[in-house]
Amino acid sequence: MRRGHPAAALLALALALPACAGPRPPLPAGAALAVPDHWRSGEAPQASAPIAAQWWQALGDPALDALVEEGLAASPDLLAATARIEVARAQFRLAGAPGRVAVSADGGGATSRTINAFGQGLDQTQANGELVVSWEADLFGRIRAASDAGRAALAASVYARDGVSVALAATIVTGYVGLRSRDAQADIAKATLAARDAELAVIRRRAAAGYSARLELAQAETAREATARLVSESELAVTRQENALSVLVGRAPGPIARGLPLGRMAGLAVPSALPGDLLRQRPDVREAEQRIVAADRTLDSARAAFMPRLTLRGSLGAAASTALADPITLFSAGGSILAPIFQRGELRANADVAAGQRDIAAFAYRKTVLTGLQEVEDAQAGLARYDEQAAISARQVASAQQAYDLARSRYREGYAAYLEQLDAQRTLLDAQLRAVTVAEARLAALVALTRGLGGGWVAPASVEPTR
Repeated sequence: MRRGHPAAALLALALALPACAGPRPPLPAGAALAVPDHWRSGEAPQASAPIAAQWWQALGDPALDALVEEGLAASPDLLAATARIEVARAQFRLAGAPGRVAVSADGGGATSRTINAFGQGLDQTQANGELVVSWEADLFGRIRAASDAGRAALAASVYARDGVSVALAATIVTGYVGLRSRDAQADIAKATLAARDAELAVIRRRAAAGYSARLELAQAETAREATARLVSESELAVTRQENALSVLVGRAPGPIARGLPLGRMAGLAVPSALPGDLLRQRPDVREAEQRIVAADRTLDSARAAFMPRLTLRGSLGAAASTALADPITLFSAGGSILAPIFQRGELRANADVAAGQRDIAAFAYRKTVLTGLQEVEDAQAGLARYDEQAAISARQVASAQQAYDLARSRYREGYAAYLEQLDAQRTLLDAQLRAVTVAEARLAALVALTRGLGGGWVAPASVEPTR
């Protein structure tokens, strides 16, 4: 090739374009993550069976089972996550479209009057049609990288939907446990109110007969009204919990069907796993992983945009006119090379944006894993402490019940003031309510541990999209 030939200059320019992209930026050092070998407790996890996909059925509550199934079918959050999968699938097809053969057709016709070479008017009717075929050769992987990014984004959206499903099931179970807890607290408050109503009636009769002081009557009335207020607060908490559960499963606020009482909902086994298992058992971790892949392949596509593009194009058509004896066949075939020359600032900015988004995805992955580890650690610590608290609460309720029985007996026999009985009754009420709260917290911690270890999720065999 002779010196100064235009083709030589173009070739030299094309060979110099890769250097414009610069070195491929590595992942930031702050995104590195070391998963611990064991949990904070230091105890080696015992072998356990995989968590069942419908793990909540182990509680044996048909009403809860129906509620979870309703939520998984009609929750707006889950339906929106499913719709986002379809968006990601369409975006994947769009990303790979430039690498496929494009075929288009064009046609037209018109009637016109023009002037010929002799200055005379010429009327003619003409028509033409053309079929155009084009294809961009992906010489440097730009289209392939964009398509891979779309595929990873689609996989991430599938994992995101699964994550919403796992979280939704756990949230419904936790909300239902909270509802049964509030039911139990309301029942305790109502039972206490009934007992105080009966005591107040006795004290009123005794006060009317002159056997009880006005102070005891005022104390009994005050205690009765305090308990009535507690009943009202408990019923309000029940209504709000029902409304929240209704909206969560995708229906208008309303009543929720009940099944087992809180005390009989104890069929869940305590799951166990190693910290490293979270990387494959949690859909949110897999989603964050695919977000990194998508961002990384987007970066590759942005860097490949520095390279020339080769497009092949061909067309075949025909033109006919009343001014011609026969139609004329038209065709063309050729190609073009588009090399960016004065776009380095724009391309460099696109590559930097892609690199930054890749780094953000890497940090998000690290945060997701750390959050997952924290959720499991918190749930495990909660279970251990709530077991202790449940045993303490049971003993406290038993002793408070005994103290109340003795105080009531002493008051009726005239050996103690009514205030002693009231204090014992308040202590019993507080102990009973606290026992219900501890039972709810323990079961909620068990649900949280089940969710933290994946909630029975199994990664799909393939998330390969349909074109």
